[in-house]
Amino acid sequence: MAKGASDPGGQDAAAVDPLAALVGPLVDALTAALAGPDRAAVARLLDTDGGDGWDVAIPLHRVAAAAHRSAPELAIELANTLPAIPGVVRRFAVGAYVNFEADPAWLAERTLAMIAVRGDRYGTWEGSPATVCVEHTSANPNAPFHIGRVRNALIGDTLARVLRAAGSPVTTQYYVDDIGRQSAMVTWIWSKPKESWPPEILETLQGADEREERADHYLGRPYPAVSAYVKTHPEAAAELASLSERLERGDASPEHRRYCEAILQGMLASLARVGVSFDEFVWESSLLHDGSVERVVERLRKAPHAVVEENGALAIDTSVYGLPTEEARAIVLRGNGTTVYPTRDVAYHLQKFARFARVVDVLGQDHLLHAKTLKALLTEIGETREPEFVLYQYITLPGEGRMSTRKGTVVLLDSLLDEATDRARAEVRSRNPELGEGAVEEIAVALAAGAVRYHILRVAAEKSVAFRWEDALSFEGRSGPFLQYSFARATSLLRKASEEGVSLPPKADGSLLTTPAERALVRVLARLPRTVANAARTTHVHSIAGYGHDLADAFNSFYQLTPVLKAEGGERESRLALVAASRTALGNTLALLGLARLDRM
Repeated sequence: MAKGASDPGGQDAAAVDPLAALVGPLVDALTAALAGPDRAAVARLLDTDGGDGWDVAIPLHRVAAAAHRSAPELAIELANTLPAIPGVVRRFAVGAYVNFEADPAWLAERTLAMIAVRGDRYGTWEGSPATVCVEHTSANPNAPFHIGRVRNALIGDTLARVLRAAGSPVTTQYYVDDIGRQSAMVTWIWSKPKESWPPEILETLQGADEREERADHYLGRPYPAVSAYVKTHPEAAAELASLSERLERGDASPEHRRYCEAILQGMLASLARVGVSFDEFVWESSLLHDGSVERVVERLRKAPHAVVEENGALAIDTSVYGLPTEEARAIVLRGNGTTVYPTRDVAYHLQKFARFARVVDVLGQDHLLHAKTLKALLTEIGETREPEFVLYQYITLPGEGRMSTRKGTVVLLDSLLDEATDRARAEVRSRNPELGEGAVEEIAVALAAGAVRYHILRVAAEKSVAFRWEDALSFEGRSGPFLQYSFARATSLLRKASEEGVSLPPKADGSLLTTPAERALVRVLARLPRTVANAARTTHVHSIAGYGHDLADAFNSFYQLTPVLKAEGGERESRLALVAASRTALGNTLALLGLARLDRM
């Protein structure tokens, strides 16, 4: 089959993908019949999401346009003239598409056998030597996480999980901005005696107790008020600017690093509650102290479009890169000799390029101009590589718009998780009154994290998320707990079968899985490896969340419509094998999404 389309690790796809034995010959036949696009291009066109009566389809809009033909006419021609394809029992044209239906028994036997053999590895690929760095979150250490900030973390963490499943060695990095204006605000206020604080800032500590609050919550309390205060008080702004200069020179007081580390540890504790962790932390100050930034400045001085401003600042004329007119010059070194964030970011990316074959940055949409500026500066110093950017829209509050730490218009992640846990605790108790408190709490915490993660991951990055409590904490429908409940339901059914002495067959008979619900479930099960490969290639992690819902929905439809333990003989064994395969695929999908596998709920 075509390398790169659904074979990210370069391994034999037939060993990991149930559809590969069908897709390979199909791509060969289509390439020969179309006599235009090459094999790789044809493979990229294939749609393997499946639908009503079809498992694989090819859209012909572009191919037909290039050949100056009608797409529907070309579709009918291909459907009538293509040679027989192993595993395909029907092909038919629908508009500009040719749809292909796999032999249900053939697909069922291949899929269930592969899942039984691969187990927890089903859906994963192996063998890719290309190292990947995923930098995500990188929130300033100045305040606790709100759910707007956490979208970055959840997208980045899930992308790293998907890339690892696709066979890539992945390192996740958190870039700690410890010398920027935002972190300087924290040190500026906390380095002053509290009795000297302006009243409007001091009042943010009312009701707070340093001994009871985590550092990110306590130390971050004044931040919104400080941000507002320095905008209207020039003397405070001057003090802050002086502190920022000292931070860059490395002669700030030790308390600054202590404040940053304390807040960061609190922020990481919040992220741990939703299953997010990091492999490495890169402190921005380290790039200054080891000379990396200075070397970048010297290269930029010699850049083709370098300009020295009247005040001595060094800038790059970026008009040739199509940046907005008002940003036609990018400052890289201020007149006072201090650098700006983009310059330091160039140094950081050169460090990443030296270690990794693929570099991915997860950024909010308001960083689009920064991304373009970064690309321009890298080009100016002769760097041919550039990072991939995953840009996401923000989470908004009804009536408030985008969440903002500076404005204080936020829903804190910890508050959301606490509320979700309370609701989940009540739900678990009502369903399982016999459970002990320890088990109830463990399940409730996992359900709360699952609800929050899935609520954010289910939406494509380029779309905004309108936050509503009732949606984020829903345990029904398109939600994380729905996936977790489906896994628990499959586990319960297998447990009951074991108690009744019913064992799984060594091989399922696919010809006995004939009901529409059974066949629909098999189709979804077969899609997991390709869904992982495509998500890794495109960085569209929401497709994993969508797949998870499709799988849970198909399994529950099968469960409700099809008797398993009450069936007899080979039919019961084959259905039980389908349940076991569903449990495995559900568990593997939950792991990709960072949701806990719960054996009971």
